Amino acid sequence: MKPPDSEALDRLLLERSVRRGHFVLASGRTSTFYIDCRLTTMSAAGLVLIGRLGLDALREAGWAPRGVGGLTMGADPVAYAIAAASASRPPVLDAFSVRKEAKAHGTGRRVEGNFTAGDAVVVVEDVITTGGSALKAIEAIREEGGTVLGVLAVVDREEGGRAVLEAAGHQVVALTTSTRLGLK
Repeated sequence: MKPPDSEALDRLLLERSVRRGHFVLASGRTSTFYIDCRLTTMSAAGLVLIGRLGLDALREAGWAPRGVGGLTMGADPVAYAIAAASASRPPVLDAFSVRKEAKAHGTGRRVEGNFTAGDAVVVVEDVITTGGSALKAIEAIREEGGTVLGVLAVVDREEGGRAVLEAAGHQVVALTTSTRLGLK
């Protein structure tokens, strides 16, 4: 039996984020369903659920990161939700964002926010399909001197991304899957 928060997250994703039809995904693949996770991750109810579930999941995985973050913009609300949830359940985690490319002005960094070289972090994602976004975030974090403990996703579409990330040596935890959502 799924915990009540997990069931609530699945319901919220199905109500707000899942669309059926013909879609081209960021990976270039086509699909008969699309998960616009931002409609859940940026909602008040979604932020609360993802914060609690995400914090529980990373602690159950045995990860003790300094921070959480990933490729902007899909990862941003996930990271913020987990960081906020940790405020009342220490140890406190901070959030950061990984830019798709460094800006030509300011610090010129790709990793922005609460991140410094030497930090051990967890990369977060809204949806894992091919694992490409997580791999880009991991590369940027490593280039700036960080260590990645693992990858935490809200939804695993179960289309090979987890296997790609695990083959690259990264443990992956997902709060739900397309199968659990009844999409496969």
